[in-house]
Amino acid sequence: MNLSQKIVSREFLKKKIRLLRQQKKTIAFTNGCFDILHAGHVSYLQKAKGKNRILIVGLNSNSSVKKIKGPNRPIVAEQERAFVLAGLSCVDFVTIFQEETPYDLIKYIQPDILIKGADWKEKQAVGADLVKARGGKVEYITYLPHCSSTRIIETILKKCVK
Repeated sequence: MNLSQKIVSREFLKKKIRLLRQQKKTIAFTNGCFDILHAGHVSYLQKAKGKNRILIVGLNSNSSVKKIKGPNRPIVAEQERAFVLAGLSCVDFVTIFQEETPYDLIKYIQPDILIKGADWKEKQAVGADLVKARGGKVEYITYLPHCSSTRIIETILKKCVK
């Protein structure tokens, strides 16, 4: 499958999931901005993939990232971020969503497993209620320490100011 075939609409995804479930596949979902992909992202996504799972990544759109991270983000445009994510072997599908949270997307595709970073464990993970109501589960994955797009941007800015 070429990379552009992994970047799909939610409508296509819904149809594809129906077929995958007929094949007894487990549908796992995670989401994020993934602005400036780094080792922490890759580690997280590899763990999210797990064994015998189809991993779907919900990617925040440019406007969504701007609302969450501020007016200077994203650094990398949504189609480029989607392409880089699609290039990872652990990612099966990428779909871009416009909302600030993936709640509506999760409701629409109904994954079996919702995967979030461990920092969400103390809060209610968006969509956890939907997944659990269907008998699914929520998994929390620990991030690699000191890995973040924000930290990379801050480092670049510090080096440029010198």
